[in-house]
Amino acid sequence: MANIRILAAACLGGALINPALAADVGNGEALAKRWCSTCHVVAGTQIAPTGEAPPFRTIAEAQGLDGAKLAMFLLMPHPKMPDMGLSRDAAADLAAYISSLK
Repeated sequence: MANIRILAAACLGGALINPALAADVGNGEALAKRWCSTCHVVAGTQIAPTGEAPPFRTIAEAQGLDGAKLAMFLLMPHPKMPDMGLSRDAAADLAAYISSLK
């Protein structure tokens, strides 16, 4: 029983440290199309909605930016982007989708 608890804690801890491990790229794409596409180009077939927000592919190709860093960025309030109140899971899913565009 104790071994099961240790294993479960290790798995959960790993998911919290690296959100991309537990992320759902398909859900991230759906979230991006629903919440982000008014300001960002989130898919290759989309026409640019504004000139101020970078396309997701550009974000994905930024050096030194991985899924975990991107998920943390999405959870922190920052200028020019509305606070969408993302859950950790939603932020991890969005980050995984963006990272998949490399």
